[in-house]
Amino acid sequence: MNKMLFLIIYIVILTSCVPHKKLVYFQGEPIKKEEIHKVNDIPYKLQTNDIISITLKSKDEELVALFNSSNSSDSNFSNNLNGDQLYFTGYTVDDHGNIRLPYIGNLNVLGYTIEEVREKVRSELKYYLKFDKNIFVNVKLAGIQYTILGDIDSPGTHIIYQNKVNLIEAIANAGDIMDTGDRTKVEVLRKELDGIKKYTVDITNIDVFDSEVFNILPHDIVYINPIKTKSWGIGTTGLQTFTTLASVFSIIATTILLIKSF
Repeated sequence: MNKMLFLIIYIVILTSCVPHKKLVYFQGEPIKKEEIHKVNDIPYKLQTNDIISITLKSKDEELVALFNSSNSSDSNFSNNLNGDQLYFTGYTVDDHGNIRLPYIGNLNVLGYTIEEVREKVRSELKYYLKFDKNIFVNVKLAGIQYTILGDIDSPGTHIIYQNKVNLIEAIANAGDIMDTGDRTKVEVLRKELDGIKKYTVDITNIDVFDSEVFNILPHDIVYINPIKTKSWGIGTTGLQTFTTLASVFSIIATTILLIKSF
């Protein structure tokens, strides 16, 4: 009976431990030059509720002063923006896909890339300003905002002030995945034209760099699934499992002895 009990405990400990292979990122054979993984690099197209910063620069500051007044009278303001300032001073894409600009009024930017918006603004301003090559139009996305949940060190909504953010940067920015998180089944939920889509990627595999969701987009939701041993509640290491099982059997033994004493 005792041998059987110890055998059961031993098997449970072995099956409950997280294999080293599931904790190591980017596993795979060394990559040859002709096999270098190409990162998905499709330009982002603006969606509703995105916030963008648009500024004009010119030798004649009075010429662009009205346009930039919604941002700041300081011509260097665009170099020192943060999320709070951009919320109040940037241009938000409304439910109809428009932003409202000085001179121009409503300008539809839904589905356009940042470069296309820059060209569109420049083209429209020709009707209102004495436009020449000395006027520089600068358009930037106000960072990449995403939500990350599950077995991550710092879950919640985060903003990274870059034009592009990949999945690895998003995870690192949230403090990395905990030992109880399943790195082989990281889910990315994305709103697309035909509805919400869910993608599953394995970041322990070097092929993650080829994934169509390797570069995350604004409003993406990243979910880190728990490993099965966490669901069972018996620990993620051999020591944790042994301690848990020892406690359970100790309670059972104590209960049996108390019952027999009556």
